[in-house]
Amino acid sequence: MTRAYEWKIRAKAPDKKSPKWLLEILAKNRGLDTKKKLNEFLNPTLEIILNVKLSQIEKGRQRIVTAIKKNQNIAIYCDYDADGLCAAAIMWETLHDLGAKVMPYVPHRITEGYGLSKQGILKLKKEQNIDLIITVDQGVTAVEQVRYAKELGIDIVITDHHVLPKNQPQPTALVHSTELCGAGVSWRLAWEIVESQKPSYKDQLLEKLELAALATVADLVPLIGANRAIVKLGLEQIAKTKRPGIKALIRASNITWPVTTHEIGHIIAPRINAMGRIEHGLDSLRLLCARSQNKADSLAQILSKTNTRRQDLTTKAINHARSLVEEEVLIGVVQHDTWHEGVIGLVASRLVESFYRPMIVISRGKKFSKGSARSIPGFNIIEAIRASSQYLVDAGGHPMAAGFTIETQHIEVFKDSINKYARKIITEEILARRLEIECELETDDINMENLKTAEIFEPFGVANPQPLFMTKNMTVKDVRGVGPESIHLKLYIDSINAIGFHLGEFRSQIRPGYKIDLVYTIAEDRYAANGTIQLKVKDLRINHLGNHS
Repeated sequence: MTRAYEWKIRAKAPDKKSPKWLLEILAKNRGLDTKKKLNEFLNPTLEIILNVKLSQIEKGRQRIVTAIKKNQNIAIYCDYDADGLCAAAIMWETLHDLGAKVMPYVPHRITEGYGLSKQGILKLKKEQNIDLIITVDQGVTAVEQVRYAKELGIDIVITDHHVLPKNQPQPTALVHSTELCGAGVSWRLAWEIVESQKPSYKDQLLEKLELAALATVADLVPLIGANRAIVKLGLEQIAKTKRPGIKALIRASNITWPVTTHEIGHIIAPRINAMGRIEHGLDSLRLLCARSQNKADSLAQILSKTNTRRQDLTTKAINHARSLVEEEVLIGVVQHDTWHEGVIGLVASRLVESFYRPMIVISRGKKFSKGSARSIPGFNIIEAIRASSQYLVDAGGHPMAAGFTIETQHIEVFKDSINKYARKIITEEILARRLEIECELETDDINMENLKTAEIFEPFGVANPQPLFMTKNMTVKDVRGVGPESIHLKLYIDSINAIGFHLGEFRSQIRPGYKIDLVYTIAEDRYAANGTIQLKVKDLRINHLGNHS
């Protein structure tokens, strides 16, 4: 059952409105209370990215440069999601162009599991005689694996952004920051290598910010500070991209320019992720690094078809999982042996949307099972999972998303243990589902000028959401359901078009003439005449029934 939203209005609109009144409210709501802060936010620079401090970056750079100079065999060992694959593409292309003997290695989700594995390390040693493994977007929990690699005579440089566990591996270098995504860390290390070896390559590396931007949006890291700079500069690169893989994905997805964070997060990234979820992530990496447009177009079709299959698997699992959620528990833990482990993270995300509490979805196996968790703001899910580590084989992740392996026999006791932990931490305040509204607008304020003001704060994402507004007592002139089974709500309200995705349930409650309060974002209606506003409805309340009361 979906919880109702609380509406929290963050600022009061002034009675007398100056030309920059909305800009001032949006800036203040984001803590940009000086001209300097606002200017840095609106015009992020390369320096902001380069100022991020990463642990042991110089040790990592030195070991990699030594490997290049000694002509040693290097493997880039990545995760199979969009962040890991983009991180691998950045590092592999950079080292290859610097003359290194380097190859990428993408593990198979089902046969090798997540992260650095002894199986993968042995394969690289036997088949490629690898001297150095560079992990990207993973590695901070690989204590035994690093020890095993050393026994085989392989050095490891870990580059990662996941939360560090108490028991950390001892590689040659652990290049780490939680400020960036995995591809951001990879790009930052690549910059240090290039600066010391071939400064003329910096222009090519700046172009690779398009990959770092894709990863940053896909991995749902906060779009502030250096991440915002990566995405802003990366989107500029995407707008003029020469990369066949990105062109092919845009074409295969029927995306119309310009590409924004929305297109990346909802259309491009799911296609890149789909291969690693249910097939093999290597084809996604081949696409990202393709030199030939024909090859890229062919791979983009494969990704799109695989993504359609992934959507079918996900939808079936979501519908099944919803029926298994127990209403009374603080953390929902659901399990089944028919759910593909590649989609359980997506299922967990949708359950969080529906029930608004942390959710853990487990793909049950005979001896071992895979779990994926998603959280809500205020509850650190990786800490909660690690608090029950005695029942787990391994675990890793972020405060909002995590994954783990568990012995199947321990699932029930783990479920009890993590809910016991949650009862100490989760409060009614944390469980309150809020809409953070910038300010209240009058109907006359809903115009192209204020839309342009809101768009100044792009790119939008985690920690910098698209501005939400609220207007009271809007008069409904027309209402209908649209989409399959009228799942969406279409309104014509105070002479403005509005669409409420997945709000079709309100259709039967509203009639023309009703007065409603609306929470929405403002957008340009791309399907109507130029300059037409459309509201994208997030929530509504029927205020009173107009002439029908």
